[in-house]
Parts: sequence; C-alpha cells; structure tokens
Amino acid sequence: MTRLIIIICSIIFLLPSDSYATHIVGGDVTYECLGFNVDTTGVELRVEFTIYRDLFSGGAQFNNDADFGVWASSGGGWSFFRAIENQDFFDRASVPFDDDPCVDIPSGVGIEKAKYAFSVFLPLDGRDFLIAYQRCCRNPTINNLINPGDTGAAFQIEVTAESLALCNNSPQFNEFPPIFICANFNINFDHSAVDAEGDVLVYEFCAPLQAGGTDGSMGTGNANSCTGVTPNPAICPPEFNDVVFAPPFTEDQPLGGDPIVTINAATGLISGAPTQLGQFVVGVCVKEFRDGVLLGEIRRDFQFNVVICTPTVVAEIDAGFNADDLTFNIASCGENTVDIVNNSFQESSIQSYSWWFEIAPGDTTRFSTKDVSVTFPDIGTYTGSMILNEGTECSDTADVLVNIFPSIDAEYEFEFDTCVAGPIVFNDLSVTGADDIVAWDWDFNGAGTSDQPNPSHLFQEPGLQVVALTSTDSNGCSDTEIAEIEWFPVPPLLIVQPDKFLACAPLGEISFANLSEPVNEEYTINWDFGDGNTSDSISPVHIYEEPGVYSVDLEIISPIGCETSQNYPNWITIEESPIADFTFTPDNPDVFNKELFFTDLSQNSVAQQWNFDGEFVSLEQNPNYTFQDTGIYDIQLIAFHQTGCPDTLIQTIDIRPLVDYFLPNAFTPNGDGKNDVFIGKGFLSGLRDFEMNIWNRWGEQVYSTTDPFRGWNGTKQNDGDLSPQGVYVWELRYIGPRGGNESAKGHVTLLR
Repeated sequence: MTRLIIIICSIIFLLPSDSYATHIVGGDVTYECLGFNVDTTGVELRVEFTIYRDLFSGGAQFNNDADFGVWASSGGGWSFFRAIENQDFFDRASVPFDDDPCVDIPSGVGIEKAKYAFSVFLPLDGRDFLIAYQRCCRNPTINNLINPGDTGAAFQIEVTAESLALCNNSPQFNEFPPIFICANFNINFDHSAVDAEGDVLVYEFCAPLQAGGTDGSMGTGNANSCTGVTPNPAICPPEFNDVVFAPPFTEDQPLGGDPIVTINAATGLISGAPTQLGQFVVGVCVKEFRDGVLLGEIRRDFQFNVVICTPTVVAEIDAGFNADDLTFNIASCGENTVDIVNNSFQESSIQSYSWWFEIAPGDTTRFSTKDVSVTFPDIGTYTGSMILNEGTECSDTADVLVNIFPSIDAEYEFEFDTCVAGPIVFNDLSVTGADDIVAWDWDFNGAGTSDQPNPSHLFQEPGLQVVALTSTDSNGCSDTEIAEIEWFPVPPLLIVQPDKFLACAPLGEISFANLSEPVNEEYTINWDFGDGNTSDSISPVHIYEEPGVYSVDLEIISPIGCETSQNYPNWITIEESPIADFTFTPDNPDVFNKELFFTDLSQNSVAQQWNFDGEFVSLEQNPNYTFQDTGIYDIQLIAFHQTGCPDTLIQTIDIRPLVDYFLPNAFTPNGDGKNDVFIGKGFLSGLRDFEMNIWNRWGEQVYSTTDPFRGWNGTKQNDGDLSPQGVYVWELRYIGPRGGNESAKGHVTLLR
C-alpha cells in the first residue's frame, strides 16, 4: 500500500545573536581536472564548494569574502600550501522542495545553497593535497550532536597524487537529500553519485567534520582564530575533528530508526524508518576506486529534518492489517457474502473509489461505491484491491485478502442434580468444517471462566445462570452459544448462628444469622420461633416477650420446589427480667439541700449499679450522694436479676438554685457602729439585675441602688440631708438564677 504525504509540522531554528551564525546545515566539495600544464609538471583543477544554510533561521548570511585553504601532505601530516582568499559565491538559490501535488509545503522553512568555485594549480611532485573551508556554526536545535550550537563545520576534499597523475575528476552527487523526511516512514532516498571516468564508487555513513568556534561572535575574542567563527586557513590546519554524536546516535547510525537507517555501500540508497522527531546531522562519504586503487574521497554532510507526516489520502478498510505485506485481511466463516466497510481518509481529497476482486481465475468483479458487498462462490482465498483516486497523482491503494472459511457452530450440553448444591458438568458439542476446534472460552455468568472443552463449575450464588461458550477452530473462526440454566438447589446443610442463646423478657431480642448456602431472596424461608411467631426473612431478628425455653424450626424451599428443613430443640432461653425502681429524699432538693438519699425499690433484683449523671458510680443498694452544684441530673439505676438480666430506670433530679435575701424592719443610723445601715443579708449566688428603691411617707425617693451589698445610711441618697425618724417604704427587684423576675416590698423604721 503506497503512501503520499503532507507535511503538517513546522521547524523553528533559534538564533542566539545577530553575529553568532547558527545557520549551517551542510556542504560538499568536488573538483574537475582542467588539464596538465605545458611541461606536465602540474595540474590545474576547478574546485567547487557548495554550502547549505537555513533560509529562515535568521542566522548569518553566506560569506562574500570566503577564504579557502590548500594544504600539502608532509611527514604524515599537512603543511600549509596556499590560501584562496576573498572568494564570492557565484550562485545562490533556494533548494527546491519535491514538487509533488500530493504534499503540502510548510511555510517559513527552507534551505538555501551558495556555490563557490576557483581554479588552483597543483604540482605533480608525489604529494597529496587537501582543500578545505571552515565556518561556525551549526544549528543549536540539532538532536544527535552534543553542543551543536557551538560546533562549527569543515568541508574538505583530498586530491591524491594518483588522481592528479591521471587528471582525474571527482565524483558528483546526483541529488540533494530531501529537506523533510517522515517519522516512521521508510526514507528510500537515492544518494548516489556519478563519476565521469566510470570509476567504482563505495558509499558509507561517516562523521561530519568540525572546525572553528564562537570566538568573535559577541564582540570578544578573535573571529579569525582557530576557535573563531571564521578561522584563518593559513594558521588553522587539518586534521579536523569529527563532530561529537549524542548517544545513542553514532556516525554509522546517525538517525537510529526502526528499521535502522542505513546506506547501501554499492548503490548509495539510504533506507530505514526514523522514529524520533527533530534535526539530525548525517555524513556520507564516497570512495573512488580505479583498478582497485583508491583515487580519492568526496564527502557531504547535511541535516535531515524528521517530522510528522500525514498522507493526503489513505486507503484503509475495516479489517485486520498485515504490516509485513501491507495487506488487509478479511476472514468470513460460513458466509460467502462479505460486507466490506471503507474507512479511507481524508474524504475531502477522495474523488473516486475503485474496487476489484478476482472471483475466479480470469473472472474479476469491479465496484465503484465506497463500501461493497461481495459474494464469493465457495470456500477459498480471494485477492482484491481498493484504489483511491485511480489514475491521478494523489492515489493510494489497499490490497485485500479474503478467506472464506467453513462455518463453525458452538454447542454444548450440561448435567446436574437440580436440588443438590453441586457442580454442573458441561460437555462441548461444537462442530466445524475446519480441521479441528482448538480453543474453548467458557464464561460462567461472570463468576468464573474455563478454557477446557468439558469443564465443571460450582456456582456460589443461586439464580438464573447465563453460560456462554465461544469455540474457535483451526481457521480462527469462532462462534458463541449462550444458554440459561435455572440453578436453585437447596443448601446441603442448614447453618444458623444466633447472636446469643440467652436473653431477658420482655425484650429478649435475638438475631438469627442464616449462613446456609445457596439461598437468596427468591427462596421461600419459613421460621418458627417456638413462641407462636414466624418470619420469612433470610436472617431475621426476633423479640421474645415471655420467659421460657424455645425450640426453633427453619424450612427453605427453592424457586423450583426443592425443600430442606431443620429443627433446633430447646435452643433459646428467655429469663425473667427485674423491674428497676427507686425513690429519693428530699423530694424537692435545692442549693441548700444538695445531699440526697436514694432508696432501691427494684423487684426481682439481686444487685444494683447507680450512675449519678457521670459524677459518681455506686454499687450500694441505697446510696446517698451530695451534688456538687445546682442543675438537672439524670440518675440511672440498673437492677440485675439473679440470671444476669438487667433492667434500667432513669429519673431526672433538679437541684434548684435559690436566692435567700432578708431585710431588717428597723435601723438606727446614729453613728454608734451598731445597726447604722439598712442593708440586706442572705445567699445571693446567681442573682443579677438587682435594684432597690426607698421612699419617705410623702412619696419622695430618698435612696436607690443596684448593688445588693450597699445599704442606706439614713441620708438622702447616702450623701445628703439626714432623713427624719419615721417609717419608710422599700421595694426591690432582681432576676433569679434561672431567669425569673423576683420582687418584694416592705417597711423599715428609722430610729434616731
């Protein structure tokens, strides 16, 4: 199945500063022999450098005064031979995208190239020569290099003495790699070169070279130094270091992938499917051999941009897909007519659907609808295809393989004793036209599974059990049989657990936990508690009101009529309960009478437990207790029968707060220190909002106070004229401890 693609991502290149040229994405060098000089002591070469940069990165432009260096081999190394200075590019152009009408070109991204060319004369003196250009820097967003933004580039070509002697031409690359490649799609790019003399070319991935650095980029350092952005070739010789790959990437696996991206040594075909998105530097070296002798090597380094791609149209049907042979597989079991659902997309770009199926040798059936229904003549394997936009440039194909298999029918039988809570035995009766049934999948109503042909299963809960068997044959065909089984046996053993066997009348409450299995609400449950009362609950709660010894009967009937019963003789004992009762004195206690005496009047009791509102506990029969304060108190008495049965009585006692305030009927304010002040005395705890007023016989107020502890000294308002001897009227008001309004009136005689 083919895939035409549309790029749906954009690449953003970052630029740290205006002069920091993070822009280089690749380059390569070739040469052409122009001929020998007159005396054949040297050769003139035309050398061409092609440099690639981001068109929209915002980085530095191509140099229009580029300097190139030429070095000669010397003692296992290189010595400076000459410089080719101030070269301007002679050609500058954008690298075109693949002009494919089925691919949308992303905006704002692209590659630009510049070509530099010059002639150089090299002597025929047995030396090799190396020609190179150095420049910083590469894109900082490259994924497979360590510190890519600080890594420069060196583009070089070595001209061997053998190549010079033959006036040889270097190979020339045929095409520049695609600017974008799609993640998880095979590259299949022909990166081959052509050689004018027909020499043998061998291809390999190799490490790109680095040179230069960032000196001079921010106004500091020397830009022409060997660590600068434009190294001076006269002082910065080879060998140039390889770029440093970031693990797990290496020079021979620069993109990773699944399968790993590789290059064919004989053809230069780059294949494999990269899986990681991003930007990746790749180096390709091409060695040139003639008669087994290495004449030279050219190299190109370039940047692959791996992006997410979506096909414009995708041929796809609702069926299994075999990625190995790119085929959709349809299996039909026992049915010769197959309905095929078309899931192709993008529908807005689909103009036509073309189907064909080879029904028999030489007999092809065709359709032009989106979905199709195809009837095949017999059991067998049939091929077909569905083509989107057939005959157009934007087309895609889905190959189809249809297998018509014999039918399979799942079937089974089962056996069990309807009234006995035992396992059900199942027996597979499935049949198929294939060789064998190879798998069984039993589902016991969600309460268990089995992969055996003839399993047995014991259900834990009674009910209508829905059992499903899915049988699968050697063709992969399957069928499911579902049956409903009424499984309502009675419990093999009735198990009842009362929460107690002894209780006390008249509220002898007993909880009967029915632990018998299987049983549920669909069963008929008959309880007889031995006191004339019954219940139909599975696990009832019953209250015995009269003392005695009682037998209990339980009967269980399943929905299909199976019965079981059990008698529990003399099982429950209900004892007589005491009757708790008590009195206390004084019967109207107050703040002045807080000690109370309690008298137990309980019947049929042998022990008591008193609780005085949590303040005090006593086991005496007739205790006394002095309350700490006024208030409302709950007094609890628990009386115990000799069997241990309790009865409880709670009475509420009010310890009333009181105000005791007394005023004299005469006083003698003569200054002798005796009875000089008219003032009240008594118990005033809890009293508030006190007010007392005194008037003379003419109705004139002579004294008023709100302080119960401040009396009248016989003068007007306690600081005026002396009041005459005589009878005076007093009145007082206050609010008592429990909020009641209290008042009193009287007379007092003033004697002098």
